[in-house]
Amino acid sequence: MVLLRLLMMDDWSKGCSPSNILSEEFGWDKDLAKKIWCFGPETTGPNMVVDMCKGVHYLNEIKDSVVAGFQWASKEGALAEESMRGICFELCDVMLHADAVHRGGGQIIPTARRVIYASQITAKPRLLEPVYLVDIQAPKQALGGIYGVLDKKRGHVFEESLMHGMPIYNIKAYLPVVESFGFSGQLRAETSGKAFAQCGFDHWNMMPSDPLEAGSQAATLVSEIRRRKGLKEQMTPLSEFEDEL
Repeated sequence: MVLLRLLMMDDWSKGCSPSNILSEEFGWDKDLAKKIWCFGPETTGPNMVVDMCKGVHYLNEIKDSVVAGFQWASKEGALAEESMRGICFELCDVMLHADAVHRGGGQIIPTARRVIYASQITAKPRLLEPVYLVDIQAPKQALGGIYGVLDKKRGHVFEESLMHGMPIYNIKAYLPVVESFGFSGQLRAETSGKAFAQCGFDHWNMMPSDPLEAGSQAATLVSEIRRRKGLKEQMTPLSEFEDEL
């Protein structure tokens, strides 16, 4: 996680700056890496804003306001007001009013937030779901029940081994967190109480379906999250965020 590595450096020594790490280890152009405005949300998240503008007047005057709008938007994304993850927003061009009174935070912050939302929606967004690593121990006669429960729960077994000197199998599998509710009870029921499982967070997994496609698994999940939060079940349409110049 390059972002975590960059952000954990309290005192960047010479030759170990973020731009050097990004250019040497991840192939970024060093000059471009120096134009990263911020990370977010909360200034430490896995998203960033990069200044790609050339010859824009008054840009430095609105930087803090753009960053504030980005922090707001990246913490409460357009899909279901969930935090964004792994998105790089490139600021390519800006048209600003010549009168400074129209370049204040009151105008720029909500505008930046809307622009970021429009960018997210038009960039073919996907949902990331948390995944557990499940460690199960059970005798051979319980294996069929274990595989059956995992299959129903979208689980994926990636390792099965016989414990040394014991007639007990150790199974390692990945299980989406959203599918883990009731998992232990079903496992006990299907194995007559012979299987024991331990779960812990392992990684994030990208859902393949399109959250913007009506009826898809991801779209259904977005609706459920929005309903649980008391939001309108239907997402705000792109037209509410996208303005034509």
